[in-house]
Amino acid sequence: MLYIWNIEKIINETLLELKIDINIEFDNTLTVPMSYNVSTNTIKFNYLKVNGYKSKIKVKETEENFVKILVYHMVGYYLDSRKHFRDLRILMYGDDKEKEELRSKIDTNSWELGRTVVPESLLQSYDRVRELDKQLIRS
Repeated sequence: MLYIWNIEKIINETLLELKIDINIEFDNTLTVPMSYNVSTNTIKFNYLKVNGYKSKIKVKETEENFVKILVYHMVGYYLDSRKHFRDLRILMYGDDKEKEELRSKIDTNSWELGRTVVPESLLQSYDRVRELDKQLIRS
């Protein structure tokens, strides 16, 4: 089982390796394993959700590498926010179709941009997590 301090350490080390300055925060009310907040430049994580997600997403990786893969995806959100200006008011005030389209576009871009920072040794696992994540969302 991954504990808060383990996850926080892995996130810190991964961001240091990438030379990216993003804040880190534990949030036990988060409904997903990790999220990136553009406004505060913060990766938030819920260690219980990370462990639950790990049990649903079956990849043959160490716990550390699994968390790194999640971090690379969050870095993808960071890179997307730096690359594309998005009118995030759509997420607050848009209709359901507009919200879903924007979320889908941002998520797709985040996986693709996150992949650009993944070390060669983890690319297959990153792609597998992405594929399994899509299946999990559909079901």
